[in-house]
Amino acid sequence: MTPVLTGTAPFTVTASRDYDPEVGTLPAMSLGRFEIDMSGGEAARRLFAAGARHVSLPRPVDLTDTADAAWTVRALSFVGDLSSLAVSVDWQIHTGSDPDAWRHFGHLHPPTAVLGTADPVATALAWRTTYYICKCIFRYGPGFIQVRDRRYGELRRFTIDEPEYHEAVAALTDGATVDAIGRPILDDLMAETLVLRFGDHLWWAPYRVRRWSEAPLVI
Repeated sequence: MTPVLTGTAPFTVTASRDYDPEVGTLPAMSLGRFEIDMSGGEAARRLFAAGARHVSLPRPVDLTDTADAAWTVRALSFVGDLSSLAVSVDWQIHTGSDPDAWRHFGHLHPPTAVLGTADPVATALAWRTTYYICKCIFRYGPGFIQVRDRRYGELRRFTIDEPEYHEAVAALTDGATVDAIGRPILDDLMAETLVLRFGDHLWWAPYRVRRWSEAPLVI
């Protein structure tokens, strides 16, 4: 399959059957290397079906590098798809100097390092201690999409039933270019931080719910 975003080359990850990195390197646990040249959701499901419970990304995700924005949104979407399946991810993220920037991404499996902040150790700890699965998700129903977002403490819930918004979400799921989404819709989604922009590329923050961590009414 061709990459989702034009100009984004396939990338290679390593995977293992165990969450513990030390155990994962043992011959019976290691699944070796996989080339990701398909949508993040499909790749995550295939890895999970192959037995993967821990995946390592090949390099840091640098939010400050607009020239690498296509990789950024694709990698973030892939981490989200893995998080939705409760697969742990060995990855690093460079958020820049804003000490609160990580909160936009706090629903993703915590990285091993948060680069660029004044106190990377404290930032990574805050991310780990506040993380739980389903913190920011979306789900499909008959004729609607619902988003539940707890990244900022309280529950924010959005029910979307307009067809043009459904089309936008479908286009955004694995990342999209700015000109792929109509401006009024994009402005609405960005105002709620459901979409974040990196250079000329857009990232849809919620991941699709696949496993409820608690009863759905609690979430």
